[in-house]
Amino acid sequence: MNNSIVVGCDIGGSHISAALVDLDKKTLIKETFVRQSVNSNEGVSSIIDAWSNCITNTLKKGAIEKTAVGIAIPGPFDYEHGISLMKNQNKYEALYGVDVKELLAKKLGITSSQLTFMNDAACFLQGEMFAGAGTTFTRSVGLTLGTGLGSALYLNGHAVDGDLWCAAFRDGIAEDYLSGSWLKNSYLARTGRNVEHVKALCELVPADGQAEALLREFGRTLGEFVVEHLLDDKPDGLILGGNIAKAHPLFLSETKKVLAQQEQELPIKIAELGEMAAIYGAAGALK
Repeated sequence: MNNSIVVGCDIGGSHISAALVDLDKKTLIKETFVRQSVNSNEGVSSIIDAWSNCITNTLKKGAIEKTAVGIAIPGPFDYEHGISLMKNQNKYEALYGVDVKELLAKKLGITSSQLTFMNDAACFLQGEMFAGAGTTFTRSVGLTLGTGLGSALYLNGHAVDGDLWCAAFRDGIAEDYLSGSWLKNSYLARTGRNVEHVKALCELVPADGQAEALLREFGRTLGEFVVEHLLDDKPDGLILGGNIAKAHPLFLSETKKVLAQQEQELPIKIAELGEMAAIYGAAGALK
């Protein structure tokens, strides 16, 4: 068996996706990609079976019997020991306090030491640093701009959860202002019109001046947040991911203006790996 070939997994509230990743070549073996739905409200055995089934299917597609497995999973979670701490989140309630690492390793026929869990936001940044937009950076920050705000810091070769969503900002916390919820709620408050999602809001530009102005304001808010919360660690780059980042032509110039006004230089790149970033990151953490 080629020890550089490992499994990277991304576990969400309703799915698991997995693929083999060649750590030496920094490539994802596309034909081994598997994505399956998971009912996170079921019992322990059903959830572990679903996860194991996805990983096993990936291994079969790559004609590999066993190898190390890296898993990106949301918190709260004891990543070192592989114990779920998720409670009252409408997902994986049955796993609370369970040694997931031991159960899943046993199901896969590998040792616990071959199974690694990592925060999903950290895996996004780890993946982009490993094989995406961050390969030229050495000390970076990652933000995922979507329904909520995710953050991670990459220091000394490893990404860790930045946990900045709840950082004090303006009259509340960062996520109050840097999320899809803020964009949708602000548009409704200013126009009396609902938009289903951020993509729909962006599609109104340039015909809708209110939508255009709102996105530019979002960019300035992002710049203010970067200056206030991200520069103390002296990063050499910022990587933006998440669905809102796809609309960067509509707001990022404003972010850069704020940085320039504060005489701050921070290269900003848009994530390149999409939903595969967490898989790359989970696998890359095994290197």
